Amino acid sequence: MKKIIKNKKKGIKEAGHIWYSFNEVFDELSKKPGFIEAFDEEMERFRLRKRLRALRMKKRMTQKVAAEKAGMPQSVIARIESGDRGITVETLGKIAHAYGKQIELV
Repeated sequence: MKKIIKNKKKGIKEAGHIWYSFNEVFDELSKKPGFIEAFDEEMERFRLRKRLRALRMKKRMTQKVAAEKAGMPQSVIARIESGDRGITVETLGKIAHAYGKQIELV
């Protein structure tokens, strides 16, 4: 029988390992200066990537077609959508134009 010990501050001990929940890790990290700001920035980038992919799919475009309309290689669209690459305002503008959209700051 496995021995499992639950300790609120130290996760769950099982078979010589300590397992932490997402909330335990997040709560601890959120105490560090700058973490919340960095997390919020990354979430904004995540939402942008998700929105760009959703727009492309709504337009029923492949990454290749979207890239051709934006004047860039398909690999750029793939990397942006996967989060492997950041995006400049210029690139965002080209992609927005390819989708028939404009960049709007709210």
